[in-house]
Amino acid sequence: MATENPTEGLRGAGTIIKKASGWFIAMAVVFILLGMMAIIEPGIAGLAVTILVGWVLIFGGGAHLVAAFSGGGAGRVIWQILIGIVYIVGGLYFLTHPLLGLGTLTLLLAVIILMEAVFEIIAYFRMRGQGGSGWLLVNALITLLLGGLIWFHWPSSSVWAIGILVGVNLLMTGFSRLMFGLAARKLVSHAA
Repeated sequence: MATENPTEGLRGAGTIIKKASGWFIAMAVVFILLGMMAIIEPGIAGLAVTILVGWVLIFGGGAHLVAAFSGGGAGRVIWQILIGIVYIVGGLYFLTHPLLGLGTLTLLLAVIILMEAVFEIIAYFRMRGQGGSGWLLVNALITLLLGGLIWFHWPSSSVWAIGILVGVNLLMTGFSRLMFGLAARKLVSHAA
């Protein structure tokens, strides 16, 4: 039995999309608020990231210890146990010494950002003749500046670097989710 109005069957899907977009918008607002709080208080956000990393390392170490007894020979068991112990010790270090852990994470972040800048410069020289390759160089120079800023101001950069970067990431994630949710709502309203 066919319906007289072909768009009648889409009303149920439109309702589902409208509810889902509402959740996307709510999630976006939470991300934006968390991002703003992290940017306002980067030290607290950095400590929160350090504690999170500590717990992730402990759970990862536990997973390695459990995986050690899944078989595969004595050598595999020993290596899995050793890796698990290293993870757990590292996690406990981050949890018991969060300020030192934050300094360690910040120094590691500076090294990673500086290495990314070097790879971006190499990529620029390999793609120099192609359109848009100038943006690789711009990105590389900004990344080099940011990595150098964190590196040369370490350990004082530990107070702001991770917290601000996490805050900016949360803020951008929130705005992208907000735009996606609003676009979905607009699409549903145009289809109705």
